[in-house]
Amino acid sequence: MTHVGVIGGGAAAVSLLDALSRTARPPRAVTVFEPAPRLWRGRAYQRDLDAVRVNAPGFIMSARHGDDGHYDRWLRRRGPGYARSWLDPRLGVPLLPRGAYGEYLEDTAEEAVRRLAEAGCRVTVVAARVTGVAASGAGYTLRTDDGGPEHEVDRVVHCTGAGTPADVYRLAGTPGYLPDPYPLAETLARIPERAEVAVLGSGLTAVDIAVALADRGHRGGITLISRHRVLPFVWQRPVPVEPVRLTREQLDATAARHGRLTLGHLAELLRAEAAGHGQNLDDLTAEIRDTGREEPDRRLRRQLAETDSPSLGRRLLQAAVHPLGLQAWRLLTEHDRELLRGRYARTVIALSSPMVPHNAAVLLGMFDSGQLTVATAPTGITPSAAGGFRLGLEPGAPVADVVVNAITPRASLVPGADEAADRGLWLVGETAVARAGWLVTPGIPGVAAQAAAVAARLTT
Repeated sequence: MTHVGVIGGGAAAVSLLDALSRTARPPRAVTVFEPAPRLWRGRAYQRDLDAVRVNAPGFIMSARHGDDGHYDRWLRRRGPGYARSWLDPRLGVPLLPRGAYGEYLEDTAEEAVRRLAEAGCRVTVVAARVTGVAASGAGYTLRTDDGGPEHEVDRVVHCTGAGTPADVYRLAGTPGYLPDPYPLAETLARIPERAEVAVLGSGLTAVDIAVALADRGHRGGITLISRHRVLPFVWQRPVPVEPVRLTREQLDATAARHGRLTLGHLAELLRAEAAGHGQNLDDLTAEIRDTGREEPDRRLRRQLAETDSPSLGRRLLQAAVHPLGLQAWRLLTEHDRELLRGRYARTVIALSSPMVPHNAAVLLGMFDSGQLTVATAPTGITPSAAGGFRLGLEPGAPVADVVVNAITPRASLVPGADEAADRGLWLVGETAVARAGWLVTPGIPGVAAQAAAVAARLTT
């Protein structure tokens, strides 16, 4: 029987606790280290503006691996009126505010803690940040920033999410520069109604910012700044699909048969999956080919109109990328990893982390009114002598009153964890992805799958 130390108390920790509570032989003790005042929500699901909704339909928001209906059952217990109030009519499913989804995570964690206690496992929370991990005999020693005693545990699971966005243009401390957009309720309240706003990034966080500004009645222009001017794809209406070829077992078998996995092998598995449903991948191939070539507003309009398309290509790939992406990445040849990092990086990220149609419709209205634009990354962003910022170093560069940093942050391990990881420390969530070098920020399905695999290893 082991004592497990869990670094981080967000969604990854919730999935881990839930998975541990459903094993035949849970550990004797679990200590969770989390300094945030609201446990189990992480950075993404704290209470915020209602306009900031979850970015995925319910069937892939389950924190319990292997039980896609877990979240939907929780939602039904809230009553039919609650779900209807957040319905996205194009998807046909409710999309809750992120803060409300945080309540689901809290309830899931509390239920898991109760089940663990009934099984004789004591769960303790230490409200402090872990500042160091060191191997100690057969276990580990964890140091925290609260000045308290060191903590001795048998196993460590690193569940921290990403930190704050990188300050690429070195604007920290400059008036009008907002280094971290969350919580948007606080950040956006500091932006004057008619300010010209530049948002660094064009991913889901940038979409959240633009949609939330529109909901607040912002009247100034908004520019999303991106190297490739690529917005996230738009979710299509869910269609139940049970993968047969795109599975963990098939990935392992293919890699074993050929000595290594290639992008060609993955394409073959995806084509076979589509063929099994009587379809081909022509639409998906065209989307991948044209990403970055089409104007953002035109592409957004087209994808929003295709929400009900019967084509399964995008749906099949999106259903596979989060639960299988990290495994596939580890099996790929280095040559193919470089192709994904370079030529296809923006496409992979935009396709695997789509925006919901509700947000897409808001953005399209902002494009049509002229309020929203997407621009290439400037050579530099500098404070202007007249106030605000110059978006470029050349004469006549456009200006902005406010710059909001929405660059996707990358997770990092606490000091000492790299060495400890080499001897068996477990990683779940964004730290696992960052250490492996995989491109895609893990969604809830991928996190839950990792947590279930780690729980199984910890308890056997």
